[in-house]
Amino acid sequence: MKQKLFGMMLLGFASGLPYMLVFSTLSAWLRDVGISLTEIGFFAWLVLTYSLKFLWAPLVDRYSVPIFGYFGKRKGWILFCQSMIFIALLGMSASDPISSLRLLAFFAFLTAFFGSVQDIAIDALRIEIADSSDQGNLAASYQLGYRVAILVATSLALIFADQLNWSYVYQFMSALMVIGMLGAIISNEPINHEIAILRMDEALWFSFKDFFSRFGIWTASLLLLLISTYRLTDIVMGPMAMPFYLDMGFTKTEIGALVKTVALAASIVGFFVGGYLIKNLALTTGLLIGGAAVLTTNLFFALVANLDSNISLLSLIVGLDSFAAGLVGTINIAFLTSLVSKKYTAVQYAMLTSFMMLPGKFFSGFSGVLADYYVSISSLQTGWAYFFYTTSAMSIPALILIIIYKKLHESHTS
Repeated sequence: MKQKLFGMMLLGFASGLPYMLVFSTLSAWLRDVGISLTEIGFFAWLVLTYSLKFLWAPLVDRYSVPIFGYFGKRKGWILFCQSMIFIALLGMSASDPISSLRLLAFFAFLTAFFGSVQDIAIDALRIEIADSSDQGNLAASYQLGYRVAILVATSLALIFADQLNWSYVYQFMSALMVIGMLGAIISNEPINHEIAILRMDEALWFSFKDFFSRFGIWTASLLLLLISTYRLTDIVMGPMAMPFYLDMGFTKTEIGALVKTVALAASIVGFFVGGYLIKNLALTTGLLIGGAAVLTTNLFFALVANLDSNISLLSLIVGLDSFAAGLVGTINIAFLTSLVSKKYTAVQYAMLTSFMMLPGKFFSGFSGVLADYYVSISSLQTGWAYFFYTTSAMSIPALILIIIYKKLHESHTS
C-alpha cells in the first residue's frame, strides 16, 4: 500500500504542475508584462479542456497508446501525456506574450489538453488499484502531491521570475515532469475485469444512462446540479488571484516566498482534515462544511482589498482560503468517486469532473471582464472588493442543493 500511496503522490504532482502553469502562474506572467485583466480572464478558457475531458475519456478506456502501451493501458497514457506536456511547456518558454501572445496561447492549450488527458488516466488508475475503503488515503496522497505542485508552480516560479525571467522558469518547470514519470513507472498497472470496452458514442451514452439508472432521474439530476455549482466560487476567482496580489502592490517574491508557502501548509492541513471528515462524518456533511468554508474565506479577500498592503494579513487569509480548498478538494474527490461505477471508470469520473468544472471554467473566462468593470465604476480597491463579494455569493446555490440532497439521502437510507 505504501508504494501505491507514494506513486499516487507523485502522480498528483504531475497533475497539479501543468494545471497551475496554465491557470494561476500564467496569469501572473501576463499581468507582470502588462496584459489587461480582460485578456487574462479569457486565457482561463484554455483549461476548458479539463471540463470537456469526458469527450475523449472513452479513448483512454478503449485504446492503448502505441509504444507507450508497453507499460500498460493506464500507465501508457499517463507517460505519453507527460511527454507531450514536457514539450508543450518548452514551447511556452520560447513564446513572448507581448509579441506572440497567440503562440503562447497555443502551447498553453496543448499543455492544458494533454494535462486533462493525463488526469483521465490517473483518475482511472487511482479508482482501479484499490477498494473503496482505501480511496480516502489515495485521495489524500494525490492531494498532497497536487498541493506540492501548486507550491512549486506558483511560489517557486514567482521567486525565480523575480531573479531570472519567465522563459527560464517554464524551462525548469518542464523538466519537473520527470517526477510524474517516476510516479507512473513505480505504480502498478491495474487489472479491471468490470470495465466495459465500448465505442466512444456508446461509452458516453451508456455511462450517462448507467448513472441515471442507479440514482434515478430526480436524484441524478440533483447530483449533477450540485456537482456543477459546488466549486463555482474558487474556480471563477482563480484566474484573478495572482493579478489581485500584484495590483495590491505585493512583489512576486513576497507572494511566492510567504503567501504561497503558507498556502501549501494550510492546504495540507485542509486535505488531512478532509480525510478525517470523510472517515467520521457523512459525505454530505463534509460537503456542507467545505462549501461554507470556501464562501467565508473568499469574503475575507474583500478585507484585503479595502486595506493598505499588509503581507501578514494577506498570508493569514490565503492560508484560511487554502485550508478550505484542501478540505473541499479531498471531500469532493471522495464524493465523486463514491458515485462512479467501475464498469465505466474513466468515462464516468471524467463526466462528473467535467460537470464540476465546466460552468466554473466558462464563467471564469469573464472574471477579468467582471474585475475590470468593477474597478472602472469605482476604484482599484473597491472594485476588487466587489469582485470577491460576487464570487462568494456563487457558493450559495450549492449549499442549498447539498441540504436538499442530504435530506433526500437520509430519507432513503432511514
